[in-house]
This record gives sequence, C-alpha cells and structure tokens, in this order.
Amino acid sequence: MALESVSRPVLAMSRSAKRIIVIIVDIALCALTVWLSYYLRLGYWVSLVGRPSVAVALSIVIAMPIFAAFGLYRSVFRHVEQRSIMNAAIASFCYGVCYITIISAYSFSNVPRTLGIIQPVLLFLAICMSRIVASWLLTRRLGYHDDGVHRTRVVIYGAGSSGRQLARAVAESREFDIVSFIDDDSSLQGSVMLGKRVLSPAALPDLIRRYGVEDVLLALPSVSRRRRNEILADLRELPLGVRTLPGLMDLAHGRVHVSDLRQLTIEDLLGRDPVEPDHDAVRSRVTGQTILITGAGGSIGSELCRQLARSHPARLLLVEASEYALYAIHRELQADPSIELVPLLGSVCDRVRMSAILGTFQPTMVFHAAAYKHVPLVEHNLIEGIRNNVFGTMMMAQLSVQYGVRDFVLISTDKAVRPTNVMGATKRLSELCLQAVSRETTSTCLSMVRFGNVLGSSGSVVPLFREQIRVGGPVTITDREITRYFMTIPEAAQLVIQASTMARGGEVFVLDMGEPVKIYDLARNLIQLSGLSVRDEDHPAGDIEIVTVGLRPGEKLYEELLIGDNPSPTRHARIMMAMESHLSLGKLQHALDRMASFIEMHDVAAARDLLSQLVSEYVPTPDIVDYVHCERKKAISDDRTASSGSMINRAKTA
Repeated sequence: MALESVSRPVLAMSRSAKRIIVIIVDIALCALTVWLSYYLRLGYWVSLVGRPSVAVALSIVIAMPIFAAFGLYRSVFRHVEQRSIMNAAIASFCYGVCYITIISAYSFSNVPRTLGIIQPVLLFLAICMSRIVASWLLTRRLGYHDDGVHRTRVVIYGAGSSGRQLARAVAESREFDIVSFIDDDSSLQGSVMLGKRVLSPAALPDLIRRYGVEDVLLALPSVSRRRRNEILADLRELPLGVRTLPGLMDLAHGRVHVSDLRQLTIEDLLGRDPVEPDHDAVRSRVTGQTILITGAGGSIGSELCRQLARSHPARLLLVEASEYALYAIHRELQADPSIELVPLLGSVCDRVRMSAILGTFQPTMVFHAAAYKHVPLVEHNLIEGIRNNVFGTMMMAQLSVQYGVRDFVLISTDKAVRPTNVMGATKRLSELCLQAVSRETTSTCLSMVRFGNVLGSSGSVVPLFREQIRVGGPVTITDREITRYFMTIPEAAQLVIQASTMARGGEVFVLDMGEPVKIYDLARNLIQLSGLSVRDEDHPAGDIEIVTVGLRPGEKLYEELLIGDNPSPTRHARIMMAMESHLSLGKLQHALDRMASFIEMHDVAAARDLLSQLVSEYVPTPDIVDYVHCERKKAISDDRTASSGSMINRAKTA
C-alpha cells in the first residue's frame, strides 16, 4: 500500500512534471556518483561541501544537456527496453569523454584525474538502475493486489514484436498481470523480455499451477491459419481462456490497446485460409460505375457496400427498407467524400418505387441482397417469405433488364439446395426466376452466388453461444450431428463481387468452403477456449453443459452447396460454377400468376403446395405441413378475396 500511495500520484502527474522529477533525480545521481567515486579513489568518505563541489558542479553542467540531447527525458519509464538502455549508454559515453577531457585539461585542485573515468561508469549504472526500478514500480504498480481489484494473471503467446507491443499495452491497464511470455522458438526460450521470462509452451501447466494463470493472450497476427489451429488445439486441453489480437496492420500502425483484445470466434477456428479476390478484375468492372445494392443495411449488403466503395465506383445507390439500417450504413460510408452516396428507402416488392429508382439513376450493376433469411421466422410467415424473396427478386431482375443494367447478381444460400424449409425453397425459386429471365435476354448478365452460413450476421450461432457461456449455460444445440459450412462476412461479399466479374448469364457460383463444421464441436471448442470445461457424463463437475433441444421446423442436419455433382472450375481457384436445371419463363410466369392469387387470398396451403411443385427438390418438414393445415382452416375475409385481381394484374405486368 505504501508503494501504491507513491505510484498513483506519480502516474497522475503531467508529462512535464514527471520530466522535472527525473531531472532532479539525475542531478542527485551526479552528486552521489561523484561522492562514491572519491571513496573508490581515496579509500575514505569525503564531505560533499568541500573538495567534491567542483567535480559535482562540472558533472551536472555537462550531463544535463547531453542527456537531454539523447532523449533520456523523452522516454516513458514504464516501457524501458533495450533501445532505452542503448541511448543511456551512448549518452553516458559522450558525457564521460567530455568529463575526463575537461578534468585532465584543466587539472582542477583536489580533483583526481581517475575520477573522470570512475564517475561516468558509475553514473551510467545509476541512470540505468533508476530507469529499471522506476519501470518496475510503475508498470507492476505494486500494491494493486491489496486494494481489492482483481487482475487476471495472463501469459502472452508470442515473444515477437507484436508480443512486446501487446505487453506495453497491457502495462497501461490494471486488468491484466503478465506472468511470462510463451514462444515456440527455442532460440528465444530462456531469455528475458521486458522483465518477463520467455518459456516453452510445455511450461504452461506449471504456470497455471504455480501462478494461477487464467488467460492466454495470443500475439500471433501473421501466423498461418493452420499453425494457429494447432496452437488452439493444444490450448483447448488446458483450463485457460484465450484472447487474440486484431490484424497485423493494426499492429504495424501502433493501434493496439488492451481493449483490442477479443475472445476467439469461429473465424479463428476455420480450417481453411480466407478466399482472396482478384482485385484487378473487380476494379475493372466497378471503378467509375453506378452500383445499386438492395438490402444495403443488412449483414451482407452493408459489407458489399464497404468493399465496393474500396474500388471507387462513381455512385452507390443504397436501397433499404429499414430506416435505421439505411442511416447506419450511409453514415459509415460518408467518410469517403469521393463516392456519391444515395440513400433510398423502399421495398423491393414496391414496383413503382424500384422502377423510379432504376429509371432515374440507370445503374450499371445491381447486387440483390434483400431477402428474408431466418429459417424459423420464414417458416411461420410463408406468404411474406414468398412475396419478398420470390416476387421481389423476379421484379428486380425484370426491371434490371428493362432499364439496361449490365450485371445483376443474386445473393443465394446453401439452403436452396434440396430445401426442407420455406426460406430455402423461396431462394431456390428465386434462382429459377433469375435463370428463366437470363435465357430470354442478352443485354443483362444475371447470375447467382450461393454460400453457407455467414459468421457475424444477424442470427449467427456464435454470438448466441457466447451469451449462453457468459451467463453460465447451458449451451443449446439442435442436434449433436448437425453440421454447417461457415464463411466470414468479408469472404461472402468478396465472392459476390468476384462472381459479377466472371458471369456470362444464368450461372450459380459456389465457394469451396472446405469441410463442414460440426456445431457440437464448435460449441465445445468455444466453451474450452473461454477457460471453462464441458459438463457431461464423463465430467460431471464441468462448468457448462451442452443441451440438445431438437431440430427446428425446416432445419436440416447437413447443408449442401450443389444440387448436382458436376461443378465446373472458374479462373478463381476457390470458386466453382454450376449450371443447374431451370424452368422456361412462360411456364414460370404462369405459375407465378397463380402464386400471386394465392398470396392475395392469403391461402397458405395452396401457396405451399405450388411452391413444392415449382421446387421439385423441396420436401416440407411435418411441422410446417401441420401449420399449413391449421392455416387452411382460417377464415378468408371477403374483401381480401374481392381484391385478388389486383395482385394478379401486377404479376402479369412484372
């Protein structure tokens, strides 16, 4: 507590006040080392008031300007490192040369010449020791453990430059107490860095037992994903929480703070490297163009806007039905004044509004990301799902052809492959609509991009697991055998943009997403990497239980990306292309006219039956069949029946 009472006021001082204190300390060290030099030279202590006064004054007059010139008073004592010691050594050497030269040249009375050699050496040692002691006291902030504030004991995995920078950032915080560095490099093991030993990963169990280490801070921003997965696999066996740093560029620009440390997400556990786009091809299609994005405020739509903005289009048309979502993405993109942003409120089901937008701005490219995507919600709102996902897509595709759009790209999903839910069936039907329109036009290139679950999007499973772990569980999964393909939001957006550069019309593009991830394994890994253990029959004393709650309506155990087994390669090594079965536009339009009448009458059962006929692979789950039969029994209002002709007429003009 005594050290705490000293260190806290010192840390609260202004920088100039701290420099004055350091200068006063160095002046005192000059006097002290002169006095000690006399003792070493003469063998007895002398009075500072007498003979040493000239040597003391000379030392202060020479040392202060030289130390200031070499930046000894610009250093932050909490971050003393090799460079700081080197500066002190060079400054002390220059000081020593000047000091001995003046003493030897002028032959001061009662000042031995050997004093000019002994005192600079002692002063250098004293300067270094003062900095090291101050750094130790201020960085460790001894006494914090006695004030009731819990500081998590951690080790930093990675003793490179990023590890050192992270250690400095941690030194600014009272949240962590660094015990040691861990590194795989045997040449670093056993050395001391910033006052902490660098140890082998094999020492982790001993550190946990002896020092109560609770977390590992990963400082490995440039390590390969394969190596990162190997390290994480080893750490999962230990009772440790794992946090990681942001990207390498944040480290390079010195933007690392303790607040940047984040818990691991599934992005860190993906078994493959991210898909890199062909930037030149993207820029050649995007730069200087007018581009429209529907669903611009959604997870995929907003990332599309960000990545398209980096290729410098002339204008971005942001179409969004949600006022707040549109406001958020528009405000974010305003940071780049070189791009004209046009925020447009409107639904893709509003033909008049969409026609006015396309006719007014004449976009070159349309990225159609507007859709209802949550499986359970769409399952119980079948009519609205069909209206938005199918009719909205069909109308946007036909209007794009009408107004001369060069490229139209539909964002689809792996749930469209042999769907068992309404959302997947509507997305497959929207693909069929696009393929049918594509076969009737050569002016507009229409294509589709199909990918798996997008991490970080609204409704993603990872944030749900994190919240369940935070409150102590249980973590709920629908089935122990359920698997999913995963990709990040940036990857999904890159794939969509890349597809627009390769499409010739009617293709379905899919990503080589590696092996699917078992959701049970994902939940288990997240629990273990949070420093907790899984509670099950073999480990009844574990922290968090994983509970199986059963498949939701329309949910499949395994998702697929292709309907057929004959994907074709593209010029991008990780992107495949499929030409799948389709319907003629005439047959499809007739079916859509019937579907429109069912929607107007709110005949859920008839709409579902027709959806099953149009999407031959669609096999509804029993839950939705029961639900539809309940809906069939509901009374249909006379006024809704009387107005059925209006929707039919609008569908015919689409």
